[in-house]
Amino acid sequence: MKNLIKSITFIILTIIILGACFTLCACGSDRIVVYTNAFFAPFEYYDGTDIVGVDVGIMNLVGKKLNKKVTIKNVDFGVIIDEVASGKLCDCGAAGITITQSRLEKVNFSIPYYTSVQYVIFEQGDFTTLTADDGNEYVLWSELAGKKIGTQLDTTGDVYVDIEINGDGDYVGELAGTGAESIQYDNAQLAVQALVNGKNVDAVVIDQMPAIYLAKNYPNLRCVALYYDNETATTEEYAIAVNKSQNKLLDAINEVLTELLVKDENGESEIDRLIAKHFGINDDKSN
Repeated sequence: MKNLIKSITFIILTIIILGACFTLCACGSDRIVVYTNAFFAPFEYYDGTDIVGVDVGIMNLVGKKLNKKVTIKNVDFGVIIDEVASGKLCDCGAAGITITQSRLEKVNFSIPYYTSVQYVIFEQGDFTTLTADDGNEYVLWSELAGKKIGTQLDTTGDVYVDIEINGDGDYVGELAGTGAESIQYDNAQLAVQALVNGKNVDAVVIDQMPAIYLAKNYPNLRCVALYYDNETATTEEYAIAVNKSQNKLLDAINEVLTELLVKDENGESEIDRLIAKHFGINDDKSN
């Protein structure tokens, strides 16, 4: 009986250890597991049941370079950095992620591949638009004072809008003390839908490309850049977040991005063409 109990105990312990090993080694040597949030077009979005977009295209090229299969998983945006830092379930995060100091403390970042501007989406006539020195149309942050602002939870737009006096350590909320109210949503699509339906939102603040992508579907909506003053836009840089132990993966990502960022004689890069493709400017749906 004692031997039987010992055998059963050994089997149970073996299962537990193997299970733990599977969890810790979930990323495997033959594949790259990428966490994203697939509601941030054109960088990542659903095409039927498939996740496609600019970031997916980039990571597929990284997979080819390393001869590894790429697995893209949709998760809440707010968990991506911590999961990448843990390294138990994914290797990297590609989701239009902005480089910030607090994130750099947890993960490594690739070279930047896109410079974004914070945009505001609103109904025609609701805000006063101005023209910047560079000719771009914009709305001042001060125009949003006292308004109910929809954001995607845990994005930089969410941090910029933050009505608290202190943000997450990288920024101070632009609307702190203005009477504005922050309304957080799991993704930008839900925030825009609330705006369209007149449900508790006066405007939506989100990054440039997703703002343009979402607003173009509604003729009564406009979207323009958010500026601090007549010449200063609210800018940030996107990069791919990589687990700090994954140096070979980081090197491969940087090599791919360096190639994609090369400008041709027309001043256009492969990144520019990927963005154009996923805006539907051409019919090629390959990644």
